[in-house]
Amino acid sequence: MVDEQSLSFLLSYCISALKQCSSWTHVEILQALAALVYNNGPKCQKHLPDLLGKTGLLVQFSDSAQPDVELRRAAVRSMANLCLGVPGQPYLDDSYRSVCFQTFLSVLQSSKTSDVDDITFCMLLQNALKGIQSLLNGGKMKLIQTDQIGSLLAVLKKCMFHGLPGLSIEMPTALYPAPLPQYDKRSPVKQEQSEPAAVKQTGNRRKKSKGKQKKGESGEEGREDLGDAGSGSVLGADMLKLRLGDVQDSLGSDPRTRASDVPSVPAGKDHVSSPYTSWKRISSSESEYSDAEGGIQSKTRSYQANVRQGALACFLSAIKSIEKRVLYGYWSAFVPDAPGIGSPQSVSLMTIALKDPSPKTRACALQVLSAILEGSKQFLSVAEDANDHKRAFTPFSATIASSIRELHRCLLLALVAESSSQTLTQIIKCLANLVSNAPYSRLKPGLLTRVWNQIKPYICHKDVNVRVSSLTLLGAIVSVQAPLPEVQLLLQQPSSSGLSASGSTTPHRFNSSEQWRKAPSSEGDPPGNPAGCTSSEPCWLLRLCVSIIVLPREDSCSDSDATFPSFSSIYEPCPLRLESLQVLALLVKGYFSMAQSYFLELGEVACRCMEEMDPSIQLHGAKLLEELGTGVLQQYKPDSDVAPDQRVPVSVVVTFWTLMLNGPLPGILQNSPHATLQTSACDALSSILPEAFSCLQNEQQILCVTLLLGLNHSENPLVKAAAARALGVYILFSCLRQDVMFVADTANAILNSLHDKSPNVRAKAAWSLGNLTDTLIINMETMGQSFQEEFSDLLLLKMLRSATEASKDRDKVKSNAVRALGNVLHFLQPYHVANPRFREAIEESLQALISTVQSEATMKVRWNACYALGNVFKNPALPLGEAPWTTQAYSALSSVVKSCKNFKVRIKSAMALSIPSKRECYGSTEQFCQIWSALVVALQKSEDTEDFLEFKYSASLRTQICQALLHLLSLAKSTDLPVIWKTMKEHGDAIRAYVLQYLKAGVEENEAGTHTDLCEREKILKGAIEHLGGVEKQLGGKARVRVSGYLEDVLTNHANAAELTEA
Repeated sequence: MVDEQSLSFLLSYCISALKQCSSWTHVEILQALAALVYNNGPKCQKHLPDLLGKTGLLVQFSDSAQPDVELRRAAVRSMANLCLGVPGQPYLDDSYRSVCFQTFLSVLQSSKTSDVDDITFCMLLQNALKGIQSLLNGGKMKLIQTDQIGSLLAVLKKCMFHGLPGLSIEMPTALYPAPLPQYDKRSPVKQEQSEPAAVKQTGNRRKKSKGKQKKGESGEEGREDLGDAGSGSVLGADMLKLRLGDVQDSLGSDPRTRASDVPSVPAGKDHVSSPYTSWKRISSSESEYSDAEGGIQSKTRSYQANVRQGALACFLSAIKSIEKRVLYGYWSAFVPDAPGIGSPQSVSLMTIALKDPSPKTRACALQVLSAILEGSKQFLSVAEDANDHKRAFTPFSATIASSIRELHRCLLLALVAESSSQTLTQIIKCLANLVSNAPYSRLKPGLLTRVWNQIKPYICHKDVNVRVSSLTLLGAIVSVQAPLPEVQLLLQQPSSSGLSASGSTTPHRFNSSEQWRKAPSSEGDPPGNPAGCTSSEPCWLLRLCVSIIVLPREDSCSDSDATFPSFSSIYEPCPLRLESLQVLALLVKGYFSMAQSYFLELGEVACRCMEEMDPSIQLHGAKLLEELGTGVLQQYKPDSDVAPDQRVPVSVVVTFWTLMLNGPLPGILQNSPHATLQTSACDALSSILPEAFSCLQNEQQILCVTLLLGLNHSENPLVKAAAARALGVYILFSCLRQDVMFVADTANAILNSLHDKSPNVRAKAAWSLGNLTDTLIINMETMGQSFQEEFSDLLLLKMLRSATEASKDRDKVKSNAVRALGNVLHFLQPYHVANPRFREAIEESLQALISTVQSEATMKVRWNACYALGNVFKNPALPLGEAPWTTQAYSALSSVVKSCKNFKVRIKSAMALSIPSKRECYGSTEQFCQIWSALVVALQKSEDTEDFLEFKYSASLRTQICQALLHLLSLAKSTDLPVIWKTMKEHGDAIRAYVLQYLKAGVEENEAGTHTDLCEREKILKGAIEHLGGVEKQLGGKARVRVSGYLEDVLTNHANAAELTEA
C-alpha cells in the first residue's frame, strides 16, 4: 500500500516521464503506473485529466492507431487498473467511465494483425475484458442504451470463441434484439470436415460472418460433435451413437451402460485429469513439432483459453447489469436452437460447453448460461409445442419451445461427455435452473424423463459436489409445476429400476434403507396406507433421500468429502444430507399422495433430524415436519378433490403428532438458541390438523397452547411473528374457539404483538386478529348471547382501539386491521353501543373504515374495507340510517362502485350496499336515490376498464349490481319512486338489457361465492314487482309512476325468450 502523498508524487513523476522520456521507456513506465494505480483509483482523482482526459496519455497510447502493440497493451492495463472499484470509495466520474468503456470496446473490436504475436494479442484482450468487468462490477454501470448493449454483447461473443480449435467466427460490430438467429453459408466440404461454426446474425443481412476451418487442423478438433470428454475422458464409438430423443432408451441406452465408466467412478479408482489431455489429439502428428514449438503452442492455447474465460466472466457481470427483459431480446444469440433442415447449428454458449478443451472454460460458459436461465420463467412461459404447429410460419412460442428442447439435448450430451467434477457440477446446476424455469405443462412430455434417467447414476459419483447438485436437480424436477403427470409416473417407477446402472453398491445401500423403513412399523403403530397408495415399495427418490439422511455411510470418506468436516463422520457429508432433506420436503409438498403411504416413517425421519446437534439438520427436519402437516391440511380442506377414503386417516395423524410432541419439538421451541429453527418449529406446530388436535390428550393440547403463548413474548421478531401467526391458526380450531379463556389469552397476546416495532410481527398479528374476530362472529352465531356476555367488555374495547390504530399502519397490516374492525363492529351488542366508553371508539373505527374505502390503498386493503362496512351494516344495534357516519359510508361505497379501477373492489362495494335489510337503514329519500343512481351508473360502466385483466370480472360485477338494484326496489317507499321512474325513462333500455342478461345467466357463481339459481333470481324480481305494485296502489292516481309495470315487461320478455330457447 502506498500513502496518498507518495502516490501523488509517484504519479506526477510517471506522467512527466511519459511526456518527456524517449518512447522506448514508455512500456516500462506504464507498467509501473499500472502497479501504482491498482486498487488506488479513488486516490488518483486529480491526475485523471492527464491520464483519461481528451488528450490524456492513456487515451493516446491505447488508441487503435497506436502501432506499438506492447505500448497499447500496457496503456490498456493501466486503464483497467484505474477502473477497479474500492468498496466505500467514490468511483470514476461518468465522463471517464465512458472514455474507458469506449477504449476497451475498440480494443475488443480490433482484429489481430500479422505482425502481432498471439500471446501479446491475447494479453491485450484480457486487459480490456478485465477493464469492462471492473466498470460493470465496481462502477455498478447499468447498460441501458441498445447500441451500447449490442456492441458489448457482439465483442463478448467474439471473444468467447477466441482460439477455440476448429472455430473461427467473424462478428458484426453490434448485435440487435431478434427472435431468431441467422446462419452463415458454408461450403459442403467444410461442413463435412468439422462441426460448422455460425454466427447468429441479429442485425441486417449484410453483416455476415464466416466460419472458417483452420488450416492444418484435422476434423477431430475440439470436443467432437458430441463434445469430447474434456480433461481425460475417452468416449467410445458407442457413445457417439448416443441419441437422447427416445424416452424408452434413456435408461437402457449407452448413457446408462457407460455411466459407471464416466461419472460414477468408485472412490478408489481415481481418474487422473489433465486440463490439456485433449490437446494431444489435436496435432495430427506430435513428431512434427519440436519441444520448443510444442511449448509455445501450449502457452498460446493457455492464453487463448484465458481470453475465453475472461469474456465469459465479463458476460456474467454484464448479465447483472442488463435488465432481464432486455437481455432476453438477445436470447437467440447465445442459447442454442434446433438447426433447420440443411442448416448448421448456430454457435452458442453450449458450443463452448461441448467443445472447449479447457474444463474451466466449459464451467464458465455453463455459469453464464445458468445466469441467463435464472429468472427466465416469465420469458419461457410463452413456449408451447404440446400441439403440432401445422402453419406456414413458425410461431414464437414454437421457437422458444424448440430452444428449450435443444438446451435439454445439449446439456444432457455435455453431462455424459464430461469428466471434470467441477464442470460436471456446473452442468447439473445449469440443468436445475433450466428445469425450474421451463413450462413443462405446455411442452410435449418426455423431457423430464430423459433428465431424470440421465441424472440417476451421478447420485453415487465420487465427488460430493456432484452428488449435491444432482439432488438439487431432482428437487427441481419434483417442485416444478407440481404435480406433473410425467413426474408422477417417474415417482411411481419401482426402486429396482432406479440405480442398477450406477454400480453394484447401490442395491446394497437401498436394501438397508428398506430395512430401516420397515423398523418403525414393528415398534409402533402401523403406517397409514390409505386406499389407492398400495405400491409394494416406496419410490426410488424417497428411499434415496431417507437412506442418505439417516443411514451411516458404508464407504470411507472420499477426497472431496474433506471439504465438509463434520462433528460425526459416520453419516454422509452434511451438504448431502441437507439437500436430501430439501428434496424430501419438496417431494412431500408436490406429490403428497405419493409420500403419504410412508407418513409415520417420514415423521420419524423429521424427529431424528431434530434430535441431532447440527442446527441446520434440525432446521430442515422442522421444515419437513411442516410440509407433512401442510400436506394433511390440504387433503382435509373443504374444496379438496381428495376422496375421504384416500386421505391420511385422522387416527394416523393423531399418532404422528403424539410422536412429535413426545419427541424433540417442544424442546426446540423452548430452549433453542437458534431463532430460525424456533421459527420453523413454530410454523410446523401450526400445521397440525384441527380434527387431530381435538383428539390429542388434554396435556398435549395445553402444551401446544402454552408454548405458543410463551413464544409470543420472544424478543426475536422472527419467532414472535411465527408465534402470532400460529395463534391465529389455533383460534379457528373448533375445540379451542369456544373456550372464552383461551380466546381472551390469545386476544391479549395478539394485541401485544400488534404494537411491536417489527412490521412483520405487526402484519402477522393483524392477520391473527382478523381470524380471532372471525371466531367472535362464529361464536355469536352458534353460541348466542352466552359467549357475548362472558367475553370481557374491556378486552373488546381494547381490540376496537388497537384495530383502529392498526388501520393507519402500512398496507400489509391495514388489510387485516380493517377486516377485524368490521367483525368487532358487527359483534357489538346494544349495551356496548349505548356505553359512553364505546361511543368514541366506535365513531373513530367507522371513520377509519370510511377513509380506507376512499383511500388510494392497494386493492386488497380497499376490498377488505368494503367487506368490513358490509359487516357493520349487518349489526342491528348500530344506528344505521340515523347516525351522521351513515351518509359518509354510503357516499364512499357509491363512489367506489362507480369509479374504482379494480372490479373486485366494485363488486364488494355493490354487495355491501345491498346488505341493509330495512328501508330506514338507507336514510332519507335523497340518500336512497343517490345510492340507486350510483348503482345505475355503475351498471352502465361495468364494461369500461383500462386494464384488460379486469374485464373477466365484469359479468360478476353486473350480477352483483343487478341484485343490489332489485334489493333496493324491493324496499323502496312511495317518495323514492319518482327518481327511480325518472331513471327508468332515461336509461330503461340499458337497464332492461342488463336485467334480462342477469335473469338469463342461470346458475352462476358470483364473486361472493354464493349460488343464485334462475328460480331465485326470478323470485327476487317478482318480489320487487309485488312490493312496488303495493306501493303504487297506495298512491292511486296521484302519480304517473309505473315501475312495477316496467319490471313486469322485463319478466315477460324473459319468459318469452326462455320459451323460444326451449322450443
